[in-house]
Amino acid sequence: MSRIHLPLLLYSYIATELLAPFFASFLILYGVFFLVRLVPLLDVVLSLGIGITDFIRLFSYIFPHMLLYVIPMASMTGVIIAFTRLTNDREILALKACGISLRQILVGVILVSLSIALLTGFFSIRLIPAGEVAMRQLMFQLAKEKIDKGLKEKQFTEALGDLVVYVDRIDEQKKWHGVYVSDMRNREQPIITMARKGHMKADINRMMVTIVLNNGTLHNIQGQDNQVIRFKRYQLQIPLKPPTRIDGDDVTRIGKGSMTQTQLLAAADAPGRTPRERIMYLAEYNHRLVLPVGCFILSLLGMPLGLQAGPGKKAIGIPMGLGFFVLYYLAFTVARVMVEDLTLPLVLGMWAPNILFLIITLYVFHRTEQEQTLLPKPLQEFLNNTFDRVIAPIFSGCRVLFHNIISRHRKKSDNENIQSTELVVHANGLSLVYHLPGCEHYDCENCTIKFKDIQVAEDAGFTPCRFCKKHISRQGGGQDQS
Repeated sequence: MSRIHLPLLLYSYIATELLAPFFASFLILYGVFFLVRLVPLLDVVLSLGIGITDFIRLFSYIFPHMLLYVIPMASMTGVIIAFTRLTNDREILALKACGISLRQILVGVILVSLSIALLTGFFSIRLIPAGEVAMRQLMFQLAKEKIDKGLKEKQFTEALGDLVVYVDRIDEQKKWHGVYVSDMRNREQPIITMARKGHMKADINRMMVTIVLNNGTLHNIQGQDNQVIRFKRYQLQIPLKPPTRIDGDDVTRIGKGSMTQTQLLAAADAPGRTPRERIMYLAEYNHRLVLPVGCFILSLLGMPLGLQAGPGKKAIGIPMGLGFFVLYYLAFTVARVMVEDLTLPLVLGMWAPNILFLIITLYVFHRTEQEQTLLPKPLQEFLNNTFDRVIAPIFSGCRVLFHNIISRHRKKSDNENIQSTELVVHANGLSLVYHLPGCEHYDCENCTIKFKDIQVAEDAGFTPCRFCKKHISRQGGGQDQS
């Protein structure tokens, strides 16, 4: 039985060439996504007074969600850049000369792309739901800590919104002694509650803070009536509503994004669900599986796009890759909306973009392997003719119009500059004689007076020198002849 010898040297070389631009693209794209996400994140940070440690924790919980879009784009970009370089340096030509076909090279790309897709799937299925749950817990903890910091001995605090709390003393166990509470929630007259002891407890699942008071009285004033109630134990439930919306997403609400795959299926099969609600949960379930597969397909598509480069050719791989990437997510978004609106079947609608792009990838790779253009000649000639007849004249007209506007602006500014330099007249205050530009006495030591033009100089009593007088007479004679 013969052994199968895998060209490990070839695969390791391809992997090395792919991973370097992948990590570079990943850092750049993640930096862009980070800056976009940072602005709305700072609103929450400033509102809750988050320190650097909690900020790092908060950002680490958002980290997996951003990677769901960064990794596929970085993977496709890395493959395109790698094969663009290999083609321009004629390394692909050398590999073909050694008897190595594109299909053999494709195996190395498949191994790297599959590893990246599995990583994307791990983020999609495991880390993103766990991150959203941890985000919710952190937000509740920070909101509660803000209340705890606002509660101080012998001070009125308004950290609880419409509830004003006064505590005479707080012991080491965080127990309150001598408590005064003014409750103005949905009332014109407050309910005053006084108690000897009290404490605060939190329910993270319900996002609720409860103030428990012991041995006190409740004073309810309605108009001229005053109602006094004595109690041994009294509870005030306060729902926390911190500023926890980050870029439009309410991170404190448990939704489909916080559920595991098993929980999504259980929620979809729960009794009483409408068909639309059931589809919403199943669409989220398939969403987490579709994107990693899409990442794998887009990475494979990057190989034939990168091979379109070459000596004397334009490197069109990256702009075409960006166009395919945008088209993929546009198709995915439209398909999901149609599935949730019950327009398309669930499986067909959610997986249609992957099926479509898999067909495109196989077609583009086949054309590239046969060393043919991506599009058939008749279609390419039709697109070229359409571009030359329709799009090119529009761009040419816009360019001419822009050039004319710039030219007029420059000509106008040049004329203004020339006019401003020619109209400056230098005059001698001792001899009452002025000189025009070009005169040998124009920059004499005693010519310290400057006039805007000839008319202003003559109105002030100055006369031209002999040289300038001849120049003015010649200029005037030329104008009369014309």
